[in-house]
Amino acid sequence: MTSRYPLRRPTFCVTSDFVHPTTTSTHLQHPTLLDRVNDFLQSKQYLQTHTLADAHPTDIFSLAVTPSQLLSASGSSSIRIHSTKGQAINPESAEDEHPYPLVQTLEKVHPLGCHHVATSGDGRTAASAGFAGELKVWTCSEEGTWEAKGEIKPDKKSAGECWAVALSEDGRALATTTHDGRINVYDTHTLSDAGTAEKITQYETKGSFGLAIDISPNGEMTASAHQNGSVYTFNNTTSRLVHSLTGLIKPVRSVKFSPANKYLAVAGDARIISLYSTESGQQFANLTGHSSWIMSLDWNWSGEFLLSGSFDGKAKIWSLERRECVATQTESDNCLWAVKWLPKAAAQRNETFVTAGAGKTLAFYREASGT
Repeated sequence: MTSRYPLRRPTFCVTSDFVHPTTTSTHLQHPTLLDRVNDFLQSKQYLQTHTLADAHPTDIFSLAVTPSQLLSASGSSSIRIHSTKGQAINPESAEDEHPYPLVQTLEKVHPLGCHHVATSGDGRTAASAGFAGELKVWTCSEEGTWEAKGEIKPDKKSAGECWAVALSEDGRALATTTHDGRINVYDTHTLSDAGTAEKITQYETKGSFGLAIDISPNGEMTASAHQNGSVYTFNNTTSRLVHSLTGLIKPVRSVKFSPANKYLAVAGDARIISLYSTESGQQFANLTGHSSWIMSLDWNWSGEFLLSGSFDGKAKIWSLERRECVATQTESDNCLWAVKWLPKAAAQRNETFVTAGAGKTLAFYREASGT
């Protein structure tokens, strides 16, 4: 069994099928002149507006957002929360002023590190999964402060019993994947002090490690992605399998429903983003352009653009209408474990996204005016 993330931060050497820790990292190539020309010719431009270096002491594995905050999780034991309101919090000097100040740290909550964190659409609930096998639920107060609601203790507490996590819009349903292909869905409202929570349902698949999971914005469907390339969608009302999606044979590391629930984007080691209709299960597009494993996907608020981050440090923005890449960011060759759009405020004209990964940095990008 292979896992998505290393417990420590080795460098990597890529072969055709596996990733091996090594003492060198010669496989990552710097962007060529042709790469830079192609990037310039693409139709949208994004500017790197801010970076938070050493935002965590180790690789940042996961990001989650609320309407006003960014949560980040890493190989360290703490989860960090930054404000995205655009105002500094009591700066001691002008140098301290920046738009994404650290407002809270959940200290030492995952002893061996945290590999996944997720938030509900309403921004009131979060869930985090750690390398020691723990699954924790958090609630946010009206003032924006996070507190522990409790820990769900699975029947078998192991690192593979809880891997990827996703929350429903209202935070009540919490879906998790396991090492043997099961998907457990818990009711967070029933979480007790003893660590028990009602299991709403359990979906069965063909036994392959569940690398990624998502719940549709309307709460009607759950999608899971697996190490053997399988992708499944389930009806949350009937608790039945809806589609077993075809066309993928390599590990799938990210799966995301579009905001309007109509499409499902999946990507992974095949270096292709495949788009499916959630109604028919039919694949209607392949987005090609990444030259390395795709680790993370995220739709923008309108569903017009899809953001992707890859193992070679590139972030790409794809147009659903044109079905092609419209922007590429190549500032780093460190693996991007996670990419996220920040929620767009009503008065905000240009969209912003954030990337994170092996560089331990949070990098923020904003669409350039006029593009």
